[in-house]
Amino acid sequence: MNTIATQSAASQSAVSAIGRLLLAAIFIFSGVGKALAPAGTIGYIESAGLPFATLGLVAAIAIELGGGVMLALGIKARIVALGLALFSVVTALAFHNALGDQNQLIHFMKNIAMAGGLLQVVAFGAGAYSLDAAGSRKRVAQAA
Repeated sequence: MNTIATQSAASQSAVSAIGRLLLAAIFIFSGVGKALAPAGTIGYIESAGLPFATLGLVAAIAIELGGGVMLALGIKARIVALGLALFSVVTALAFHNALGDQNQLIHFMKNIAMAGGLLQVVAFGAGAYSLDAAGSRKRVAQAA
């Protein structure tokens, strides 16, 4: 393989890892925030008219923290990214649907844009710098 192709593959792998980290950051930060201030989140869920606010809080923390960490590390990245994309769309529709309010419109579009980025991970995988890739390399080595 020539040097230019090798450098290109390495930079693409780094870009994939950076992209995963940037996508994961908002979920991890949000999950930690919910865990540290549960009453505010429960109140927000209730204000949206949704039932089982405490269960919703626990689910949101698990999805955001668990999914965010898994995405950052590249563990089951495609399925995790799909779950986070669905979560982002559902939360956009449930909590940011007052599109006449510019702030809510921006939050709605942010969630939709995050879902789009996550669908790129679904389509193309986690990249070389991920635990998914490390597991693949280990399985290939064992098979050889």
